Amino acid sequence: MTTIAVVLAGGTGQRVGSPLPKQLIEVGGRPILAHAIEAFDGCRPIDQILVVMAAGHLPAATRIAAPFPKVRAVIEGGASRSESTLAALAALAGEPDDTRVLLHDAARPFVDHAIIGRCLDALGRYDAVAVGLPSSDTIVAVEDDLVTGMPARQTLRRFQTPQGFRLGTVRRAYELAMADPDFTATDDCGVVHRYLPDVPIRLVEGSERNLKITHPLDIVLAEHIAGELAKDLPDRLPGKEDAHDL
Repeated sequence: MTTIAVVLAGGTGQRVGSPLPKQLIEVGGRPILAHAIEAFDGCRPIDQILVVMAAGHLPAATRIAAPFPKVRAVIEGGASRSESTLAALAALAGEPDDTRVLLHDAARPFVDHAIIGRCLDALGRYDAVAVGLPSSDTIVAVEDDLVTGMPARQTLRRFQTPQGFRLGTVRRAYELAMADPDFTATDDCGVVHRYLPDVPIRLVEGSERNLKITHPLDIVLAEHIAGELAKDLPDRLPGKEDAHDL
């Protein structure tokens, strides 16, 4: 059974205030994209990596991906997250339906092997897997600037990536979505939940370090995390195995 990580790097970086796509910004002396690719390249259960890059920046992404032997291709993404996922699915058209696929935002450079391992373990029993953390804030529903609902906080989670699927499941969900003229989505589990409601989505634990770089303050936090991780660098070098690898 093949396991493929898809690193979705189609964002433009507008909210982070950069003229470059945010995945090309350096934190800890390396591009954000390099951190994200490395997390999967160094994880033994991952067989291949597909990088989906923002239009116009394929040469830069190809150079960044070159040192990582598991990268099978760097392809151009679309104008939205869903279009980039569709580009990845087209590139994986020849893979069997039972292939395990992890779809990950390149803007989350510090995903670790423990999270990846939990996703893959859950894919042994489920066709769709999400990563999440409890919400530390009260979340409210709002309409016309008026609070219309207060869901119980213990029932809420903040989604992260990767999101994992059997390839046939996410393919079918997007086939149905493409037939819907009102289709919109911000993540892939949302597509499965909407169009394949009978497919359970298993939630596994994420990490506060697995932050998504979206705003300028996130760059500051990312530099701090990169510095903390650098202190543990000998434990992260090739040959150092985590519990999931053993």
